[in-house]
Amino acid sequence: MKIPWLMIWIGALFSKPVTTDCNITSLSVTCEESAKNHSSIPSSLSKNVTKLYLSNNNITLHDTDKKVLQLFINLTELYLNENAITVLHNNTFCNLLKLTILDISSNYISTIEQAAFTGLNQLSKLYLNHNKISQLDSDTITGLKNLMILSLQDNLLKYFDVKASFKLITLNGNPWNCSCGLLILQKWLNTSNVTMEHENDTLCAYPDVLNKSSIKTAPIQKSDCDSRRGSIAITASSTSAISPKIIAILTSSLNSSNNNIRSNASHPGSPPLGKTWAFLLGVLVFVLSTSLLIFIAIKFPLWYHYLVSYNHRRLEEYEPEMFDKEFTSDLSTFPSISNTNEQDSIVVFEQTHTFVLDEDGFIEDKYIDDPGLTEEV
Repeated sequence: MKIPWLMIWIGALFSKPVTTDCNITSLSVTCEESAKNHSSIPSSLSKNVTKLYLSNNNITLHDTDKKVLQLFINLTELYLNENAITVLHNNTFCNLLKLTILDISSNYISTIEQAAFTGLNQLSKLYLNHNKISQLDSDTITGLKNLMILSLQDNLLKYFDVKASFKLITLNGNPWNCSCGLLILQKWLNTSNVTMEHENDTLCAYPDVLNKSSIKTAPIQKSDCDSRRGSIAITASSTSAISPKIIAILTSSLNSSNNNIRSNASHPGSPPLGKTWAFLLGVLVFVLSTSLLIFIAIKFPLWYHYLVSYNHRRLEEYEPEMFDKEFTSDLSTFPSISNTNEQDSIVVFEQTHTFVLDEDGFIEDKYIDDPGLTEEV
C-alpha cells in the first residue's frame, strides 16, 4: 500500500506548475525576479502583474521577451536595470499602456531606435543612466507627453536636442562638446522650468578652454556659429549655381552606379564594381565623348558638301611613245611632197615651223589662219 501512495505523491510533486515569487494584494501584483540568472523574461508570470522586478539578470530583450511583455497589459512599473541589453528596438513596450516607471539603467545600451518607446503614453519616469548611449533622437523623447523625470547620467552624449517639458533631468557624466551644436540644449535649460540635477558637475569636455564650465552657463560664441551658418549658406548657393544639365548628368551617373551596386548585391557571384570614383570618371568621359560626336554629326553636312565640291582628276603624264604618235599625226596633216629626200624634209619642216617677223613688228603664226588673232610680242 505504501508504494502506490509514494508514486502518487511523487507524480503530484513533479506535475505541479512552477510558480514565481509574486505578492498578490487587492491593489497590485508584485513579482520579484531579480538576481535569478534569467536569460529571458519568464513566461510563467501572472498576466495581471503590475510591478515587475527583473534586475541583475542576463536579459537582452530579444523578440521572445517582446512577445512576453505584450501580455502584461496591467504593468505599471518595470525594472530591467543591470542586465545585458544592448539595443532598444522599435515597439518593444508598445502594449504597456499603463506603464509609469521604466528603469533600464546599468546596461550596455548603445542604440535606441526612434520608435522604441511607442505606446508609453503614461510614462513619467525613464532611467537610462549608466549605459553607452552616444546619440539620442529628440523625437524619441518628445513622444513621451507625460514624462517628468529623465536620467541620462554617465553615457557618451556630446550633443542632445530636446523639446520636451521635464521637471527633472540628469546629464552629468557625459563628454559634452560646448560648441554650436550645444546651443539648443543650453537655451532650453535656461528658458524652460526644468531642473538639472548635479548642475555643477555637468561640465564641458570640449573645447579645453571650457572644460571646467557648466554646460548651462558655458560662454559659447554665437558669432562663430553665425559665421559658420553663413559659410554653409554660401556653399549651398554656389552649389545651386551649377548647371542643371551637369547636375542631371551626375545624378544619372550616380543612379546608374547605385543600380549597379544593387545588382551586384543581388547577384553575389557577379564581379565587384570597383571604386566608385573611377566608375563616375569613366561615365563622365563617356558623356563628354558622346556630346562631341553629336556635335560633329551636326556639323558633318557642311564638311560633306566641301568634300563633294573638291572633285579633281589626276593629270596624266604623256609617255614618249604617246608624244611620238601625236607628233607623227601632226606631220601627217601637212601635204606630202614627192621626190624629196630626208634633207629636203628637214628643210620643209623648218620652213613650215618658222615664225616670220613681218615689217610691222608682228610674228606671223603659220597655224593661225585669221590675221586678227595674232598676238603682240
